[in-house]
Amino acid sequence: MQNLTILGATGSIGRNTLDVAARHPQRFRIFALSANERIDELTQLCLLHRPRYAVVAQAPQAELLAKRLAPGNTEILVGEPGLEYIAAHAETDCVMAAIVGAAGLVPGLAAARAGKKLLLANKEALVMAGPIFMEAVRANRATLLPIDSEHNAVFQCLPDSFSGSLGGHGVRRVLLTASGGPFRDIALDRLHSVTPDEACAHPNWVMGRKISVDSATMMNKALEIIEAHWLFGAAAEQIQVVVHPQSVVHSMVEYADGSVIAQLGNPDMRTPIAHALAHPERIEAGVGSLDLFAIGRLDFAAPDFARFPSLGLGYRALREGGTSPATLNAANEVAVAAFLQRRLRFLGITEVIEAVMNKLPPRPLAALGDVLDADAAARRHAEILVGMETHTP
Repeated sequence: MQNLTILGATGSIGRNTLDVAARHPQRFRIFALSANERIDELTQLCLLHRPRYAVVAQAPQAELLAKRLAPGNTEILVGEPGLEYIAAHAETDCVMAAIVGAAGLVPGLAAARAGKKLLLANKEALVMAGPIFMEAVRANRATLLPIDSEHNAVFQCLPDSFSGSLGGHGVRRVLLTASGGPFRDIALDRLHSVTPDEACAHPNWVMGRKISVDSATMMNKALEIIEAHWLFGAAAEQIQVVVHPQSVVHSMVEYADGSVIAQLGNPDMRTPIAHALAHPERIEAGVGSLDLFAIGRLDFAAPDFARFPSLGLGYRALREGGTSPATLNAANEVAVAAFLQRRLRFLGITEVIEAVMNKLPPRPLAALGDVLDADAAARRHAEILVGMETHTP
């Protein structure tokens, strides 16, 4: 029986994790849940699963939740200290780190430093603070398992003995697949006028609005390039993005002898979640069998870097190193939020990110404070640029 703590319980990854866990009540006990704004949903989850702890963002939300729950059943904590507490709690066995964006860095790091089994869906933690995060994992003997479908697929395609050296295990390169999102084939002149709802209409996956926009710009894949570097010790030249519209091949690994091993499955996040929850065993995830006859064909294409300039920015940030990936991520979060609020054009997202990266050259990354300073500086500058565009006739 594992005590499971879910950071970001009301998001798509959190809900899918609860779905898988509920199929195996003899294996998993819900120990703690967190949510940012969806207090109604968190209330229902607490009533259903009766966790020891629930964490919310603000004190007024805590008061509201307390009124809805029976006294003594669930202790309610507030803010980042509460997230760190449940992530590192002595009785927490497994942490699903599913908070979207930079907000997930500190609690994810707390879980790593506490030596937990850490299921990482928050790619931004590695993007922003890769060397610091991975050192915490190594120093505290935490178990780090990737939840992104692409990185989970790579993990499954690597040898069980993999220890972080591609060359040492005969691996030539990692191939990250990408659906291409909703604008893969759209006329380029249409990108000037696409709306948030169009950007969030992913053809294959059901995701939150922020990550859906990241998929539409392919910034999601840019962040995954950096994440793959830290997870698998892959240089930029060893990571190739492959556009695969069907989202059936989730990623591949090419070996020195020419073999290419791929992981296939229906586009359902419960598969990588179940894999990581039960690792090294396999459990039922509620996902149907893959029907290759119904799919009929699998297509692959090279990515268009002109259509998706975010990809080039991702490779640039990885090669520059230091604070550059944190700058990339922070500028993207600000720009995507502005786009969803209709304060920024779709094409303005990558324009803002590139301008911020040009303005703020990379600095060495020695401690968490360096990451947080870079994040704050990039957000300030991105907000200035968004404001300038908003007021341009």
